Amino acid sequence: MAVKRDYYDVLGVPRGADDAEIKRAFRRLAQQHHPD
Repeated sequence: MAVKRDYYDVLGVPRGADDAEIKRAFRRLAQQHHPD
């Protein structure tokens, strides 16, 4: 059974976040978890 994820919670941004804020959060997490 698939688990529903709240991607806003995963990124650590509020539901009312604009595109730029979501993009910053994604890039921050991508850099943090990238193996290089």
